[in-house]
Amino acid sequence: MKNTIKNNEFYLDLALKAAEKSRAILLQYFGRLSNVSEKEKAGLVSEADLASEKCIEEYLKAHAPEIDFLGEEGAFKDNISQSSGKACWIVDPLDGTTNYVHKFPIYCISIGLEINGEIQVAVVDAPSMGDVYWATKGSGAYKNGKSINVSQRKSLRESLVATGFYSESNDIENELMLFAKILNKTRAIRRPGAAAYDLCMVAEGVFDIFWEKNLKPWDTAAGFLLVKEAGGEVCNYEGKDYHPNHNSILASSKNIFAEAKQEITDFYQNC
Repeated sequence: MKNTIKNNEFYLDLALKAAEKSRAILLQYFGRLSNVSEKEKAGLVSEADLASEKCIEEYLKAHAPEIDFLGEEGAFKDNISQSSGKACWIVDPLDGTTNYVHKFPIYCISIGLEINGEIQVAVVDAPSMGDVYWATKGSGAYKNGKSINVSQRKSLRESLVATGFYSESNDIENELMLFAKILNKTRAIRRPGAAAYDLCMVAEGVFDIFWEKNLKPWDTAAGFLLVKEAGGEVCNYEGKDYHPNHNSILASSKNIFAEAKQEITDFYQNC
């Protein structure tokens, strides 16, 4: 496998092209869905999710057969929860399906590439926003071709933050308590409903903090790298360095990270 792996720029180009193809599909279906169903404890799925994933998988496998593929819809169907440990695309073909179904335009395509246990390539495409974010490990983060960086705000009190939670979570009461705690310590909280997009907002300095539990690798694989390459910090609720296989995420600008980390880790240690 190691002998067949190409450079990050090659895979970035593939991911951008796959996302572009998927974007056309999602824009075509937006507001025109006819088949939406519930996945048990996993939200909604539509024909747009399925068509998007099929398009991305076929394109990436055709051009990089050496790389495994983990997509949300296939993983749900096959009951797979994480990547195989080999070089692997980790893909959410439509992050924010509930938004998409209700014609709320915050949704995106997320494509991350894991090689040797590390995310090396990230692409997040937000079709209705007309924005494409990308990063490769060690080369910075970009939006529509321009370099982006996390915010320079100095304190939690002046920050705009974001979170997400699933209404059927077994931990919903604690999540709402933490929401209230952070709300009282910040300027405002937003809840856009698409984790990959939220992480892009941290990477470009719109949000200062994003935190959420009960996410899957495809929710964060790309956004996590974007935040890191934009100069931010990312950990899990235990304060450990983040990996997309972790169950919880806290992403923040460097200036506010220590304060945000203390608030969230202390809360979960004591609840």
